[in-house]
Amino acid sequence: MTIRVLGIIPARGGSKGIPRKNITMLAGKPLIAWTIEAARASCLERIILSSDDPEIIQVAQETGGVEIPFVRPDALATDTTPGIEVVLHAVEWLLHHEAYQPDAVMLLQPTSPLRHTEHINEAVRQFVQREADSLVSVVRASHHMIPESLMRLNQEGWLEAVVPFDERQNLRQSKPTYYARNGAAIYLVKTDLLLEKRTLYGSRLVAYAMSREDSLDIDDAFDLRMCEWVLKSRG
Repeated sequence: MTIRVLGIIPARGGSKGIPRKNITMLAGKPLIAWTIEAARASCLERIILSSDDPEIIQVAQETGGVEIPFVRPDALATDTTPGIEVVLHAVEWLLHHEAYQPDAVMLLQPTSPLRHTEHINEAVRQFVQREADSLVSVVRASHHMIPESLMRLNQEGWLEAVVPFDERQNLRQSKPTYYARNGAAIYLVKTDLLLEKRTLYGSRLVAYAMSREDSLDIDDAFDLRMCEWVLKSRG
């Protein structure tokens, strides 16, 4: 069974941690180019850019392989704009202006440059094989960052465990496994569910696990340096 998947790459102009983050250079090319290149070599039927910024749009056009059917409204390009609203705007724009409705929609954030073509294709394969209504990419949480390891300051300022534990039994090998969204690098959802429930998450949600290295998400300058190091180490 094959499905028609629309890829959406969101890239607004404003960013606080790294100014002009989406077009910041990473290992010789703009950050957004890594996602565009991975997407255009994948099984996605169409790839569109949602951006409010002329310079980002120009970089995307120069990279090639992505459609830019509209300029994102300023009201959907603020620090507080929920990502789901950007996705809904793009899908509904295509539905109303082109009568185009794919079977599923994939959100690919430019801040996950180590997510490559095979990740995209494998996510679609798992989505179809599992007969899921949604999928999100995750990374296994480090044992020292799970509830059984976390501590917090109480009202008196003393450190206490978030989850009570027996220190004789609280071994790394015996702790439960948790997963965290890795950005997320990939969201995939059936279009019908997206439009009806206005969400990226359904009840049949697949966890697409990625490695810690490929899950690097660019939030600040440190993340950018780490990603640059990984890419250089890969040659």
